[in-house]
Amino acid sequence: MTHDERPDDMQELVTEIARALVDEPNAVMVEAVKRPENTVLRLRVAPSDVGKVIGKQGRTARSMRTILGAVSMKYHHRYTLDILEEDKHEPPDERPDA
Repeated sequence: MTHDERPDDMQELVTEIARALVDEPNAVMVEAVKRPENTVLRLRVAPSDVGKVIGKQGRTARSMRTILGAVSMKYHHRYTLDILEEDKHEPPDERPDA
């Protein structure tokens, strides 16, 4: 497996885990920011689902980070996870006319 393939696999893994946890799976987005020394996976979910991916006392987020840590060891490339809220607000000029 080449270095270029790994972030896509990890991006897909985090996406699937998050979709299984949330109420709005279509709002789940994972962006991979590749750097020579590491890859940051930015997980975005609906505001109402942030607590579900973080979990009580951060246990769910810690578990996902533990999985990424194990993969990091295997591939000798560090993966980190950032959890962000997806902003669902539309700009006023893009709302349909009532």
